[in-house]
Amino acid sequence: MQIEKILYRFILTSILYLSIHSTAHPQAIPEPKIDFSPRHYVCYRADGKINIDGKMDEESWQSAPWSDAFVDVAGGKKPAPEFNSRVKMLWDDNFLYIAARLEEPDVWATLRERDTTIYEDNNFEVFIDPDGDSQNYYEFEINALNTFWDLLMTKPYRVGGFPVSAWDMRGIKTEVGIQGTINNPGDRDSSWTVELAFPLKVLMQSSGHKGLPKDNEQWRVNFTRVEWGVSSIEGKYKRKDDQTSYWAWSPIGRVDYHYPEMYGYVQFSRNIAGTKEDNFIQRKEEYAKWVLRQIFYKERAYYSDHGTYTNSLGELKFPKKDIPGYEWPPVIETASDFFEISILSSDNETKAYIYSDGKTGQIRKDK
Repeated sequence: MQIEKILYRFILTSILYLSIHSTAHPQAIPEPKIDFSPRHYVCYRADGKINIDGKMDEESWQSAPWSDAFVDVAGGKKPAPEFNSRVKMLWDDNFLYIAARLEEPDVWATLRERDTTIYEDNNFEVFIDPDGDSQNYYEFEINALNTFWDLLMTKPYRVGGFPVSAWDMRGIKTEVGIQGTINNPGDRDSSWTVELAFPLKVLMQSSGHKGLPKDNEQWRVNFTRVEWGVSSIEGKYKRKDDQTSYWAWSPIGRVDYHYPEMYGYVQFSRNIAGTKEDNFIQRKEEYAKWVLRQIFYKERAYYSDHGTYTNSLGELKFPKKDIPGYEWPPVIETASDFFEISILSSDNETKAYIYSDGKTGQIRKDK
């Protein structure tokens, strides 16, 4: 077992090293076409055991709040999704629990092999970035047959990332409930439900997190659906390949689920679900990182046009921004194949930063 762990860590480290040191020519990155206003959710603790059976009938589930309904992934003025989708979350010392109710008049699925491209069926997807740096995040997809695909993304595809499908979330528990009958065009269904238990010790691995989530700790998370049009031919469902809808809890501003900077915020509470309502905390460093992200987009576009980076906000045509708690202007440091943009907090103790591969975070100034 110890040898297995060592080999796993060696392989993962090698993959991440190659990803970070990729020599791919930097490309311009399309910007989201919506304002930065990610959704948020307070995740309370479960009181007692949660049985993963697709029913969500425990008292803790009854007390947990529903999320806002999903919207079109592109956001803005796009039409509301045809079918309603909402999620709930809970946690305890061992698991992060996720439950979803997905309205669907025609419940169908075909894929039965784990780690296949589940989005070729109607599916439910989860994206989790525990440390919010937009790299080494988890993707999970499941269909109505309870077939799932769990993988680790080294970073978004647009900056040279790739999926590690061989990675498995050890100890995961999943179940699906059907409110109707699956793969039967002869009747009308109402919905399908998903209940998941993600081991916290696994979710902590890529972020280097130690211990359980702290009270009010926030992770970047999103929930999505891929919904195909469908017809009935000779008593069987047939997917309409030219009719696809993409829905999300927190909109991206583009038809692309791999924009971790646009994911929602999940805030952990140590209060038991239903005992006390916590307020979501808007953290000033998150807006600072978003402003740096906007400069990041401009810097990548500048390289695409000029074949080099610039340390001039003027050349990037980036206007002054009022960032509460931070000093203007940010500092841009460039090399032939790398840049770092950082901004210092007003108390001179921390700085927010973003690198040329999109990795973002905040550190103490003296580190």
